[in-house]
Amino acid sequence: MKLRDKPGRKTEQRTEQQTEQQAGQKLGLEMEMVVVRRGSGASHAVQDYPASLGRLRSARGEAITLGNLAGRVVSACGALAESGLDNGYNLLESALHPVAGGRGGLDRLGTAVYAELRDVQQALAAEDAAILNAGEHPAASLDPDRYAALRVPRPIYDDIVGHRGWLHRVGIDAKAQNSPCTSVPVHEAARALNILMALAPAFIALFANSPLECGRPTGRKDNRLTMWDRMFRHARFASDLRLHHMPDRPFEDLGDYFRWMFEGDTHSHALPLMSAVDYKHDTTATLAGDPSLGQFLRAPSWPGRRADNGQPVMLTPRAAHFEYAQFSNFLDARWRYRLDSHCTVEELLAHWRQPGGIEALYERLGVNGYIEGRAPSAVFPDRQLRREAGDDIASTAPLAPSAMQLGLLRNLAQAEDLVREYGWMTLRGLRATAIDAALDEDLARQLAADTLAVAQAGLEDDADRRWLAYARHVLDTRRTGADRLLALWQDAHGDAKSRLAAIYPERVLSLAS
Repeated sequence: MKLRDKPGRKTEQRTEQQTEQQAGQKLGLEMEMVVVRRGSGASHAVQDYPASLGRLRSARGEAITLGNLAGRVVSACGALAESGLDNGYNLLESALHPVAGGRGGLDRLGTAVYAELRDVQQALAAEDAAILNAGEHPAASLDPDRYAALRVPRPIYDDIVGHRGWLHRVGIDAKAQNSPCTSVPVHEAARALNILMALAPAFIALFANSPLECGRPTGRKDNRLTMWDRMFRHARFASDLRLHHMPDRPFEDLGDYFRWMFEGDTHSHALPLMSAVDYKHDTTATLAGDPSLGQFLRAPSWPGRRADNGQPVMLTPRAAHFEYAQFSNFLDARWRYRLDSHCTVEELLAHWRQPGGIEALYERLGVNGYIEGRAPSAVFPDRQLRREAGDDIASTAPLAPSAMQLGLLRNLAQAEDLVREYGWMTLRGLRATAIDAALDEDLARQLAADTLAVAQAGLEDDADRRWLAYARHVLDTRRTGADRLLALWQDAHGDAKSRLAAIYPERVLSLAS
């Protein structure tokens, strides 16, 4: 979902209008997809895919805007989605525009998802490529030279690699997630964020789909999620690693969340020179001395250097910098938002000091906010899943995380009870267990069952609950996408190249006719 249009304590009296608001008034999804050569399953760097997708949609009479970087088309934005590339030319990302929630909302989202997948499939066929059902490519290289050749030339990558010292290349083998995006009222945002962080092990276990890396089994069911520890382990700033880990306690409100992210031992990311638009594309400047964002905002101005040409600049703090920097953590769930209007820095800082102040300020300014779930690996229907579970269940795989997230956010009180029952720190530790063992470990399986039950109770209509079918099937069979992929890999013979070719027919995206 692109920005357009007791964990936690209640901090002020709720109005009748706020009480009537409900999570899921808008539903979106960001799908990441592993691209491979048809037939062989080898990792594929797309050549003309975004432009081809744009032509396909233009031919239907849609208005399409193409995005360019370094002279190459990298995205095609139309009525359905912004479709393009993630970190590399071998990893696609489709950010679907939000659909109306409420009755039939998941069905509307499902219609959009499958329309997008059909278009992606057709556009890729023009260069003999396809989507593999996996959370990362099973046998792509992490070699530095391959990283340099595949990396999409976004300015932010120069900053995080060159200045912050991230090992960004650990994600260049097409590590793919399925990110449900569910709108939440601003006064429920901290509660919703706490719930989805704490219950992330259930999502990890149910949607595990990345047991292989560099052509070998990793010993983990969801190896994709080891990426963040590896990326930040030797970063220049220790806080970059910390901001990926679930905190020691729930956030009290949004002000608490932003203090955790922007104060203390943290160091501001490069900030835009002009009005903040898109953190992946804006021209930015690195701040001298690497202050926290909070330090920068409290100063009259701050010296820095442009990221594009190294020239010195003076940045004047704006409240828009606060909004721009919202991406600055890599938790399993994030609150994302866009404001309709802005205030002064002084007003922002004054509200930030008050319990519930950010919520009150943002409600007055007009805020579109949603929870971005980042724990589920990408899962799509393929021939193997259709054969084992049937077409109806297989077809729910891409939307099952969205249904789970919506159900939990519609049932916050019971979800909070579940978190208290297991314990915050127990759940934090269970994350690693889910990555390693998924449903093979009894406590992780029990959490998945309990979480799924709370989510189902939060969905009022059978039409919505049907989208949980893939998650229920995995829970009942204890056979995740990772288990199915490992079985194929182990039954094949020869080297990684031969095994890839053998599993390809079973794991390529398979859409119903």
